[in-house]
Amino acid sequence: MLGKSIVAASVFMMGTASAALAQTPSQISQFNAWGAYSYQSGNGKVCYVLSVPTKKTPANVDHGDNFFLVSQKPGQNVSFEPQFMAGYELRANSKVTVTIGNRSFTMFTNGKSGWMENAAEEPQLVAAMRAGADMTVKAVSKRGTNTSYSYSLKGVSAALAAIQKCK
Repeated sequence: MLGKSIVAASVFMMGTASAALAQTPSQISQFNAWGAYSYQSGNGKVCYVLSVPTKKTPANVDHGDNFFLVSQKPGQNVSFEPQFMAGYELRANSKVTVTIGNRSFTMFTNGKSGWMENAAEEPQLVAAMRAGADMTVKAVSKRGTNTSYSYSLKGVSAALAAIQKCK
């Protein structure tokens, strides 16, 4: 299931870039629960790490494909930008909460994605991911369903190291 979801995310990531400018993402390596990928865009190389949830709640709803990723886009001066990608539309003006240990971070939503509300906290979230064992992401669907996802952080440090020198 992990491989299928990662392939889906790679195709999705390519779809978010201009199809005329992006090439198919290639896998750099797999590090336990986290894969490292790269592709070429019109603004330069894009590298990212990504994982799929180990647990989804509530169990009785179709969650679609959900991912958590951290992007590195040197050509756009983006370094380790966390993003949550839901398999469904998120409620407008809602927040996504990312919790690692006793630390929580807030993301704003747009469509099916969530990004850090305070960009200055991005390095803190990435540091917490490196130090943590697991991460919980809570979101609200467009229909009002409260959802929760658990992600293993096993391998995230090695995956981030693999994209550290993305150029």
